[in-house]
Parts: sequence; C-alpha cells; structure tokens
Amino acid sequence: MQYIDNVIFLILLIVGFGLFAKSLKELYRNIKLGKEINRTDRPAERWATMARVALGQSKMVKRPIAGILHIFVYVGFVIINIELLEIIIDGIFGTHRFLQGVLGEAFYSFFTATLEILALLVVVAVVIFFIRRNFYGVKRLTMKELFGWPKQDANWILIIEFALMVAFFTMNGADYFADSDRFAGNFPISSHLFPFFQNMNVETLHIIEKFAWWFHFVGILFFMNYLYYSKHLHIIFAFPNTWFANLEKKGKFNNLDSVTREIKLMMDPNADPYAAPAGGAEDAPSKFGAEDIFDLNQHQLLSAYSCTECGRCTSVCPANITGKKLSPRAIMMKTRDRLEEVGKNINKNGKFVDDGRKLLNDYITKEELWACTTCNACVEACPVLIDPLSIIFEMRRFLVMEQSAAPQELNLMMTNVENNGAPWQYNQADRLNWAKD
Repeated sequence: MQYIDNVIFLILLIVGFGLFAKSLKELYRNIKLGKEINRTDRPAERWATMARVALGQSKMVKRPIAGILHIFVYVGFVIINIELLEIIIDGIFGTHRFLQGVLGEAFYSFFTATLEILALLVVVAVVIFFIRRNFYGVKRLTMKELFGWPKQDANWILIIEFALMVAFFTMNGADYFADSDRFAGNFPISSHLFPFFQNMNVETLHIIEKFAWWFHFVGILFFMNYLYYSKHLHIIFAFPNTWFANLEKKGKFNNLDSVTREIKLMMDPNADPYAAPAGGAEDAPSKFGAEDIFDLNQHQLLSAYSCTECGRCTSVCPANITGKKLSPRAIMMKTRDRLEEVGKNINKNGKFVDDGRKLLNDYITKEELWACTTCNACVEACPVLIDPLSIIFEMRRFLVMEQSAAPQELNLMMTNVENNGAPWQYNQADRLNWAKD
C-alpha cells in the first residue's frame, strides 16, 4: 500500500511541475513577442533595487496596514512552503517528517513552531483581506475594471491560501495527538486548535493526518499551476520586473534612434541623406510608437504579467480622480488581456495569424490615452516598479507620428513650436511685448 502511495505521489509531482514548466515556457514565449531592450547596465544597482523592492517589500509599507498584512502573507506563505521539501522527500521515500532527523530535535521544534506562528499570521491576513475586499468598500478595490474575473480571482486566491493553512494546521494537530512522543515537533497553534482530537483513536487521527497531508500537497500543486491564470504571477515576476526596471529619472522619455539620425542628417551639411542606416536596413523602424503588443518592448510585456492589480496607481492618478476614463491599472490589465489573446492565437495556429484586432482601440481607447497628464504618479505608486506611462506614451507616439491623430489643442501647439519656436501663437519678436505694456 505504501508503495502505491509513493508511485501516485511521484506521478502527481511530475505532472504538477511539468504543467508549471509548460506554463512558464508559454509566458516566456509571449514576453519575447515584444521588442528587445537592453536593461543589463548598472547591475549592482539592479540587484540592490530587486532586493529592496521585490524581496524587501519597501514600497508596500508606504500604506502600512495593507503593506504589513501583505508581508505576513508573503513571508509566511514562502517560508511555510519550505516544508514542501519535507513533504516531497516523505512522499517519494515513504518517510515521516524526514527533516526531524536532519535538523535535530531542538532545531526541528523551533522550525515547526516558527512555521505554525507564520501560518497563523497568514490566516489572519487573508481573512482581513477578504473582508476588506468584499465588505469594507475600499474604492480602488471596487472599480469597474475589477468586475468579473479579476474580483473572483482575488477571492479564490485568498480562499485557497486559507484552505492550505487550515490543512497545514489539521495535519500537524492530528499528527501531534496521534503520537506526540514519536517526533520532536513543537506545534503551539495546532495543538490547541483541535482539542477534540484528544478524544479520537489513533487510527482515525492517522486518517485525518494523511488526508490533510495529501490535501496540502495537491493544493500547493494546484495553486502553483493556477498562477498562470492569476494576478498572483507577480509572486514570480516581481523579481525580474524590478531587476529590469527603468533606472533613469522619472519623466525622462526615450528618443527614437531613427529620428535622432534624421535630425543629425539635417544639421550636417556634408552628410549623405541616402546613406544606409548604421545598423543596416533593419535599423530603420517599420512603425513609430506602439499600436499592438508586438510594438511594445519585452519589459513592458513582462510588467503586464507582473501587475498585482492592487490599484495603487489608479488611486493616485489625477485623471482618474477627476472622473476621466483613464485607469493606469486598466492599461496594464488590458495589455495583459491582449497578450493572452495573442498567445492563444499562437497556440491554436502554430504562429500568430492576424485576427484583425489591436491593443489600440480594441482594448485601450484614445480617450484613455489622451487623459493622461504624464505626471508619473502611477509609476511612483507601483509596489513592483511597473511603468504604465511608458505604454501610454508609446501609443500616443503612434497616434501622433503614424496617424496624425493628436487632439486639436496638441496639433495647434506643435504647429506653433514649428513656426514660432514656442507653444504660443505669436512671433518670437513679439514675446516681450507684455513687458512694455
């Protein structure tokens, strides 16, 4: 019987991790659909940024209540799953609490007690988060872009985490009361959480412990593969996203090499305007700005998968606060939705087949794009260094440079800059007339 359990366990383990690896491969392929961008400069600063922001959660605690609760879930859930190593060894080889013999009696007691305290903090945090999200009415958690699947997804995550922690406590409690002398674990929570276990016989407790053990293991595999469909991908992608983040000063926009080259040609009387671009024909852009996800860079697509949908960006957006249609969070969610649509297209056809849809207009409207004031509030607020403004800017660049579809006010300003060297509609020679009045 034990041999059959080991085989079933091994099959589930291989299938679970295999499906997870397949999902990661698809995500990597989708991200690679974007344009390459070199973000390997200043490596020491990048490692420090990742350690501070992704690992240290430095930007989360700017809103202390939500930030501290998130740290409880983050630290607790990650450390508790160190026990997954023990579960894997026990499941493959048929041992029971393998780490007890490796760590020693004293340290194993400290280890199990620490896990139980962290698990309790996780339970407290997810219960508060569930109440806060569904009953407390926090504005950024009740906006229209969260209707439907995003709201269900967030609730399912909290329910799954709660269920896994309950299974963890049940497993420990049943094990403790079945034979507390058999191992050295210390269970300060589960030993008091299930007092009715004391009146059960050993066989029943072993069945309960085994059921909770299997539930916990299968639940972890399920949660791991659920990440592909969930906003909780940021558990994985927050780390590369912060490492590859833009380290330049906020508000510094990128220059197009092709435009810079043309200006240099205009300024150099000896330049050959018919000379090939320095990088060859492929150095000349086929399109200015971004119309679809293929026109965005790979870090922008990675950011779409890294978005936590927390809404901190939208809650500080002056355009959104004043009732305009723009929501920086929705920009990232819509980019991800379009990216997923393209990924399914590739899965179905073996390559991307034009579906007649674009990120611009089909997902993100011009009204949203032109509502942005480019203030960078959303960039500053994001806890994982996502930059919605960079996507907005590239799409506005496409509208202006490819479609000449800027608003009338902007067209007038650009005409004045071209003719008068300033955004005002009068001659350079008349600029100081106001001082003579």
